[in-house]
Amino acid sequence: FGLKESIMPSLLRHLAIVALMSMALISASPAADSKPHRVAIQVDQNDPQVMSLALGNASNVIEYYRDKNQDVEIDIVAYGPGLHMLRADTSLVQDRIRRLKDMVFPGKIQFSACNSTKQGMEKAEGHAISILPDAIVVPSGVVHLMELQEQGWSYVRP
Repeated sequence: FGLKESIMPSLLRHLAIVALMSMALISASPAADSKPHRVAIQVDQNDPQVMSLALGNASNVIEYYRDKNQDVEIDIVAYGPGLHMLRADTSLVQDRIRRLKDMVFPGKIQFSACNSTKQGMEKAEGHAISILPDAIVVPSGVVHLMELQEQGWSYVRP
């Protein structure tokens, strides 16, 4: 009987230490306080399949990290012929963009339209071009992608 009484307090102390160490490891896990995952997706083709694939990639990435309780930021950058994705008059995916941006994943996704491409298209077509209200205009799509990568963003080209 005396042996059990001397082992029990020691065993309880060890269990308490193990429990505290486990809690410290859990709170220090990457999911608890990590920086958001960030990915830039390039669209440089006037191809509805490429545009759809880019939107699908974005949705899948967001869902993946949402299931892990981790933050993710996505910037879909359209330039060259890919700017048609974000043109109000030619986008074949504008309804999907609106749903993705406003209803499904608010605040997690940005659409960036290349101003250099926009200006070139306006000059070639002889009229102003409207960009979707769900997009922002950046000075240069390529430079924007470069700067995102320099800031540690991952890069995907569907």
